[in-house]
Amino acid sequence: MAVIVQSKAGTAGVPPSYVNTPAWRFLASLPVDRKLARHDIAGSIAHVEMLGETGIITVEEAGALAKGLRRIYREIESGSFSWREDLEDVHTNIEVRLTEALGPLGAKVHTARSRNDQIALDERLFLRESIAGVQQEILRLQLAILDLAESHAETPMAGYTHLQRAQPVTLGHHLLAHFWRLSRDHQRLSDTFGRANVSPLGAGALAGSTLPIDPSITAHRLGFAGVFENSIGAVSDRDYFAEFLFDLSLLAVHLSSFGEEIVHWAAAEVGFVRPGPELGSGSSLMPQKRNPDVAELARGKAGRVIGDLVALLATLKSLPLAYNRDLQEDKAPVFDAVDHVLASLDALTSAVSALEFDETRLEAAASDPRNFATDLAEYLVSRGVPFREAHETVARFLGGSAGAITSSSLRNFDARFGDDVAGILDVRQSLIRRATHGGPSPAAMKAQLARAHDAIGLERYSLSKHAESVEVVDRILREESR
Repeated sequence: MAVIVQSKAGTAGVPPSYVNTPAWRFLASLPVDRKLARHDIAGSIAHVEMLGETGIITVEEAGALAKGLRRIYREIESGSFSWREDLEDVHTNIEVRLTEALGPLGAKVHTARSRNDQIALDERLFLRESIAGVQQEILRLQLAILDLAESHAETPMAGYTHLQRAQPVTLGHHLLAHFWRLSRDHQRLSDTFGRANVSPLGAGALAGSTLPIDPSITAHRLGFAGVFENSIGAVSDRDYFAEFLFDLSLLAVHLSSFGEEIVHWAAAEVGFVRPGPELGSGSSLMPQKRNPDVAELARGKAGRVIGDLVALLATLKSLPLAYNRDLQEDKAPVFDAVDHVLASLDALTSAVSALEFDETRLEAAASDPRNFATDLAEYLVSRGVPFREAHETVARFLGGSAGAITSSSLRNFDARFGDDVAGILDVRQSLIRRATHGGPSPAAMKAQLARAHDAIGLERYSLSKHAESVEVVDRILREESR
């Protein structure tokens, strides 16, 4: 892709009559990619500094170009930069403004560079920053969940499968299941960060350059862990965006699942959660209503994020190497997904922090005698009864039990149930017995909470390392020209 330089008469190489035609507007990407302006300028500064260090341009020229680029960044940051809709993208807007300010020197900014490797660089810089931002919000939600889990580590709750009461757990144990989901999301994003943290700058349009560039200089300057291995792959690869969108989609699915449970818990028929203002608004018609809007919208936004992933995959599925203009469509779904995931995380964090649980209703549901069916089977197993026989015995008892399920009715049904079976039907005793690794017993919960705090520490460390790479962009934009 040749760089397009704007003159007063029109765009060089493009007849003035073509500008602002339907085809021109169709090709323009400025409304979307101007979001990458700060990343584009930081990459250009690193590029011209490399050109100076390798002698392709003079050190003085490199310094003047970097100074001019930083001035443009300040204009964009302050809102005084005049975006020109007759220039098709963010790169051309910045280059034309630089040439207006510096004259012919400004045109040297694009030496040994194509918009193909330029945009691939901008996207990776954006990706690193976005991953750090999403991980920070994940951490906030995890801490809110962890606080609740610690407060309710021993609060009995019915565990469910198929939305049917199954076995007793604790509310804290249930909440930690969501915590660990988010921990895996955090780790997936770190994995994506590591694979994406490679600089594509220097690949050119697809075949590198005949000039003596040194891609390792720009990679180091921008905080990348390494440089590309293949110039064709460097400009055509969008794995990093596809991975990122998958990570965001699965995170959105997890938030949707959590939202669905909150909606269920807030229903009057369940009543585990008392709906509050942080969870949503009232009805426009029914004054008694308090709706779990935040949780519902977290469900709804998951569909949009999944759609963003599908949109990108559909764009990529049949592209030959190397660059194709279809790749212009790669940014909008990523920008959209990031915005909606960040909004969902922020809203859910506020809602979760304010959740109020009805512990009486939770314990009543957990104390349903049918929740102890597996405990009763395992009681028989501990007395030498084969599990399948024990399972069938309890199933027959429950199937024929019209009255209360008590220790006496169990003993009358089968003599293998002893006097001590009464303890099996006590919810807190049942929880104490569930002491296996990762279980809901007080002892197991204490150990699990300790591991959760360890996980938070590791995630904070990982985030701090990612932040170091992200801060490189701000440092380049704000420092004086070297």
